[in-house]
Amino acid sequence: MAAPQENLAPVGSPHPKRSRYLHQPRKEPFIGIFMVGLGFFYGFIAVVLLLCFLGVLKAEEVTLEIESGQVISRIGFGSCHRQNKPAPILKTIVEAKPQVFIFLGDNVYADTEDMAKMRADYDRLLNQPDFKTLNDAAVLLATWDDHDFGRNDAGLDYAARKGAEQEFYRAWAVPEDAPSRDRDGIYASYSFGPPGKRIQIILLDTRYHRTPHRPNPKELVPAEGNWAVQNDKNATVLGDAQWDWLRDQLKDPAELRIIGSSIQFLSSEHKHERWSLFPRERTRLLELLRQTAAQGVVIISGDRHFAEISRLPVDDPEGIGYPLYDLTSSSLNAPLDPGREPNRYRLANFRYTQANFGWIEVDWDAAPSPTLELEIRGLNGKAVATQRVSLRSLDPAAHANQVSLR
Repeated sequence: MAAPQENLAPVGSPHPKRSRYLHQPRKEPFIGIFMVGLGFFYGFIAVVLLLCFLGVLKAEEVTLEIESGQVISRIGFGSCHRQNKPAPILKTIVEAKPQVFIFLGDNVYADTEDMAKMRADYDRLLNQPDFKTLNDAAVLLATWDDHDFGRNDAGLDYAARKGAEQEFYRAWAVPEDAPSRDRDGIYASYSFGPPGKRIQIILLDTRYHRTPHRPNPKELVPAEGNWAVQNDKNATVLGDAQWDWLRDQLKDPAELRIIGSSIQFLSSEHKHERWSLFPRERTRLLELLRQTAAQGVVIISGDRHFAEISRLPVDDPEGIGYPLYDLTSSSLNAPLDPGREPNRYRLANFRYTQANFGWIEVDWDAAPSPTLELEIRGLNGKAVATQRVSLRSLDPAAHANQVSLR
């Protein structure tokens, strides 16, 4: 993500065109109004505009203006990048020409409480030529998962999380005045595009406040994995402050909302980290989406070192009023095949176990409704899985007459 040189010295000089990508709240030209003494009328207009301006910033924290009035239609994302291995897929991503690219976690494998080591690991990523090219070509956003948080499967029990947070902000050039710096955890929200074609990207922090895992008894590990399901009412993934913040974000106007979770949300039957290890939290997010009637939600996730597309049907007992997709992309340069693994929500029984990245492309001009192409793309840049979705279908109103099984 572009930043002044002093904020990201290891990367070197940013591309001169990237200055417009800095995370800054929108500013309106009020100064000229106040400087011109044209009397009460213009003063009144200035006050009205100021109130509108404050209203824009009250709920949404950062609006990234790529260019004035530019519509965003190409968003890429990926996860699980080993900084000590070649990553030719970064060049592929550049060639796809994303306007925004999201790093969803495990962006480096630090696994340390030594912040000097973590900084060096980040610098390996930041100094890669293809990463630099991507940094110049697109707006880069990021959240973390366990390995760039600092320890495998860690949560709030990780002792160095404060230091890791600061290294995250440095590596991703998060400005000193960014709202996320005023709270514990790196969760953040961004909006792009004009009204009617607004995209909101909400990046969750599933690490900083997460209740520590409870180990399974040894005899259950082969069948159920290392971690036990926690039904304790106090067990949390996001923490109360982040939940309150998320509710506010879902009330902001947007036609498409992309919620980034470092771990899978829908897939619930495998043995690894997932939201369903905290079933009350998983249910809480589904209920929040129903209660806020937030339209246009698509979840993106990583972590698993393979890719798949999952869908919660509209008529599922847990449904939110329209189909909910969880598009999982992993890994950028360290894929693996876990073998047979159940996932009742998986589409077309499809998994991709080679290097990959996720892709969301919006056709805003499609009739009768804008359409989304939800894709998994391979090293050659071609889609290996595609799910076409009408944006109108991601609205509770479009399914109001459908019989619910709840």
